[in-house]
Amino acid sequence: MSQNIYDQGEFFENYIKLDRQTKGLDGAPEWRQLRAMLPELKEAQVLDLGCGFGWFSRFARSEGAAYVRGIDLSAKMLDNARSMTSDDAIAYEKADLENLTLPEMQYDVVFSSLTFHYLVSLPRLVAETSKSLKRGGRLVFSCEHPLFTAPTTPNLVVDQDTGRKAWQIDAYQREGIRTRTWFVGGVQKQHRTVGTYINLLLGSGFRLTDYVEWCPSEEELVKNPGWEVELIRPTFLLIGATKD
Repeated sequence: MSQNIYDQGEFFENYIKLDRQTKGLDGAPEWRQLRAMLPELKEAQVLDLGCGFGWFSRFARSEGAAYVRGIDLSAKMLDNARSMTSDDAIAYEKADLENLTLPEMQYDVVFSSLTFHYLVSLPRLVAETSKSLKRGGRLVFSCEHPLFTAPTTPNLVVDQDTGRKAWQIDAYQREGIRTRTWFVGGVQKQHRTVGTYINLLLGSGFRLTDYVEWCPSEEELVKNPGWEVELIRPTFLLIGATKD
């Protein structure tokens, strides 16, 4: 079973203060580029994997989706999603993505935001996703970038002579669990290489259509100077793929 860190009290109380929770999709810096990867949603059957507070599920409906199924492991996230939603065409469901089974040829669009890097059995989920998409259906997802997840001990190194900053990579090719402190200790994530993500898609009948290593624009950097760290190493990898 997946680690359900989001239902731990201290973690959750800090997590809900993030901009991407208080402001929704507009509070997620990568959203503009992720949105551009989406196909037409009018009349679409949509699956939202790791739906959280349901921000994308509600967005899909606002764009004309016929039906949205949002799945998450966290009861606290789903409670918030339900409290923020009054739409019978959105159904929220508690389930573990590690062992999720999906119906065949059901969905036009499958979306997932910052969830895949938690999953041990991601190959199984990608195969299930492919099975559940109609021909020509689209998978759009974001995950933590492999350069961000790779270090065994994340560390931004500063050269004492030049002041130049560097992100220390010590185990890129060693895939597997990385344990982090994020609000609380012991948060487990799964590191995979870029090649592994791409080959999972290709091996499951997908054609890669979009690939973005997110970086802020010059205008965004002026407004958010702290985002300059993204020029050293990217936090987000955004991928779009179509089922052939």
